[in-house]
Amino acid sequence: MRARLHAPIDEADQRRRLEAGLERIGLALTGQQVDGLFDYLALLRKWNGTYNLTAIRHPDEMLTHHLLDSLAAVPSLAAAARAMEVVAAARGRVLDVGSGGGMPGLPLAIACPDVSVLMVDIVQKKTAFLTQCRAQLGLANAAAHWGPVEQLHDEQGYAVITSRAFAELTDFVTLSGHLLAPGGKLIAMKGVYPHAELERLEAAGLMAQWQLEEVPRLAVPELDAERHLVVLARRTH
Repeated sequence: MRARLHAPIDEADQRRRLEAGLERIGLALTGQQVDGLFDYLALLRKWNGTYNLTAIRHPDEMLTHHLLDSLAAVPSLAAAARAMEVVAAARGRVLDVGSGGGMPGLPLAIACPDVSVLMVDIVQKKTAFLTQCRAQLGLANAAAHWGPVEQLHDEQGYAVITSRAFAELTDFVTLSGHLLAPGGKLIAMKGVYPHAELERLEAAGLMAQWQLEEVPRLAVPELDAERHLVVLARRTH
C-alpha cells in the first residue's frame, strides 16, 4: 500500500486522460482552465496528507473518482444555473452543500467562470482548504462558508443547490431547500439509482412540496460505476 500511495505522477498521461475525458463529457475548456483543474488536484493531494480531506489518495483515482466524476455533472449543473426560468437575482448562483474537498464546486467554478459557487461545510479545516484553493487558483467566482447549511440565510437564493456526498435526499431537501430561488433546482449527485431514498422522501411527506423532475444517468469517463443526478423542483400550487 505504501508504494501505491507514493506512486510517481505521470502528469503528461494524466493531462491526456483529462482532456479525453473533457471531450467525452462535452466540456470545451481553455488550456488555462485545464491547468487550473490540475492545480486543484495538486492542492488536494498536498492538503490531504495533513487534513484528511478524502480517503482516496492515489493520483489516478483522484483523477477519475473525484475530478472526472465531478466534471461529468458540470454541464447539467451549469445549464440549470443559467436557466431563464430562474428568478434573475439568483441566476448563475450555485450552492454546493457539504462540499468537503471542493467537489463538485471547485471543478464547476473552474469550468464555468460565469457561474458563482458557494461551498458550504461544517468542518472548518475543509472550508480553510476551499478558501486556500480560491486564493491560489484565482477563482473570483468561488467562496466557502463554514457552518450548518440549515443556518445559512441568503435573500437572493440560489438557482442550483447541489451535493455530492452530503446526506440522504430527505436531509438534503429539509436542510437546504429554504435557500432555493424560484425556478431553481435541487440536484443531488448519487451512485446507483436511489430507489430507497426516493421512497423515504415520499414517506416523509416531502413530495407534497417538491416534485421529482428527472433522474438522468451520468457517464463518467474511465469510471465503471453507476452515477445518477436526482433533479427536484419546488411545486407551484
